[in-house]
Amino acid sequence: MASQENIISIDKPIVVDATDHIAGRLSSNVAKLLLNGNRVSIVNCEKIMLSGTRTNIIYHYRKFLEVNSVIHPKHGPVHARRPDTMMTRMVRGMLPKKKPSGLLAHKRLRTYIGSPRELSGFEKIQFKQAKITKSAANYTTIGDIAKIIGWTE
Repeated sequence: MASQENIISIDKPIVVDATDHIAGRLSSNVAKLLLNGNRVSIVNCEKIMLSGTRTNIIYHYRKFLEVNSVIHPKHGPVHARRPDTMMTRMVRGMLPKKKPSGLLAHKRLRTYIGSPRELSGFEKIQFKQAKITKSAANYTTIGDIAKIIGWTE
């Protein structure tokens, strides 16, 4: 696995293996890469970790799913239930909302559940500062949360 400092090339996509990364820290690192003009693909989104107690995380996600339109609930907002779309939304939250640079950066992002064949030839990087520091038992994966709130594989 290469470190973040070795990344200079903008023409080929950067593939990030998100296994055992904390979601917020990974999102901020990916957002910085996107704003620098890189194309970024995140693989293994179902293995990204969320810190906090499992019951607390589930409670907050279920409360978040209750938010809908007063006029007509089907008109939105639409809440992501797949791990890859949840990660896309997290990265989008780290990008500037009112500038064209944020919109263009978001278009350069790709997220995947698992690792697709077309990205198998690329070198996968990981961020040291975004890796989990305690044992995996202290964290909950996005895949587990997604299954609880309604994701069917």
